[in-house]
Amino acid sequence: MLGIETSCDETAASVVAMDSAGKGEIRSNVVLSQIEEHAAFGGVVPEIAARAHVEALDGIVQAALDEAGVTLDDLDGIAATAGPGLIGGLIVGLMTAKALAAVAQKPLQAINHLEGHALAPRLVAEAPFPYLVLLVSGGHTQILLVRGVGDYDRWATTIDDALGEAFDKTAKLLGLPYPGGPNVEKAALAGDAERFDFPRPLRGEKRPDFSFSGLKTAVRQAAASIAPLTEQDVADICASFQRAVAETLQERVGRSLDRFRETYPAVASPPLVVAGGVAANKALRAMLQALATAKGFVFVAPPMALCTDNAAMIAWAGLERLRAGAATPEPMTFAPRSRWPLDEDAAPLIGAGKRGAKA
Repeated sequence: MLGIETSCDETAASVVAMDSAGKGEIRSNVVLSQIEEHAAFGGVVPEIAARAHVEALDGIVQAALDEAGVTLDDLDGIAATAGPGLIGGLIVGLMTAKALAAVAQKPLQAINHLEGHALAPRLVAEAPFPYLVLLVSGGHTQILLVRGVGDYDRWATTIDDALGEAFDKTAKLLGLPYPGGPNVEKAALAGDAERFDFPRPLRGEKRPDFSFSGLKTAVRQAAASIAPLTEQDVADICASFQRAVAETLQERVGRSLDRFRETYPAVASPPLVVAGGVAANKALRAMLQALATAKGFVFVAPPMALCTDNAAMIAWAGLERLRAGAATPEPMTFAPRSRWPLDEDAAPLIGAGKRGAKA
């Protein structure tokens, strides 16, 4: 299966195979980052991203095919991200996939980007259904119950900002370069995590959701109160912010782990999967690993290359759907969607992927 991913600022293509037992193999995974193009703006500019996809995608697809040693004729199908994401990039990727599928007469799968993240662990590790996914990225912060391919239940979401956005906004406020998340993590290594007592949003509330706008505001107020900032001030703010995030996730995710135990008491050692770009943060990974172990879960985190946006997870989701007989209906007329909740029946909270939410 050839996968194509263009939902944000990575132009990616990958060829992935599945054997008769359902085990995956990545034959190629080519990703072209646009970080340099957007760095001067402190974030992704949709028009620049779309133009970059147009210029690069054909070459990236050919590189993925060449690296895998296959041609279009050898493929069982083509999968492309159809949403959620920046609409310009989605149009480029999906239209390219449609053209390739039409020329090669191969089936096309229009894939939800969130499903790619949710199923990616099964490409590289044992992750039997059902399991929980903590999806933390620049556009989403959600906890999903994955019962099977195409069968998802959103248990929690952010009611305001996504965690990745909170990292990026904190970095920008403190004058750290783009991308913000890795630079906040790097600065935090030299900081005092106890210097600033930032809030732990929604702590103690029964609702399982997340909130990060108040934490972001507290960071801004702390920085303003001691301006101008020294390098040590920045490090201390980053360390204190990261600790507040870790403790917030620990409490919020812990509630969903308890709920899973109550819902599936017979499931032994269920997986807790972490996915999305923020999952690359080592401090957060360590906390989640300890939490999973304490609650009797198996912590599953894909390799770093599969945490950030990539086409291997899209190809794998296409293969999983092909194997499950879940074909995209009328794929050649399928329209890209800037908003596309994975759980269509979930209540339309901000951050859930519904219209009016942050995708």
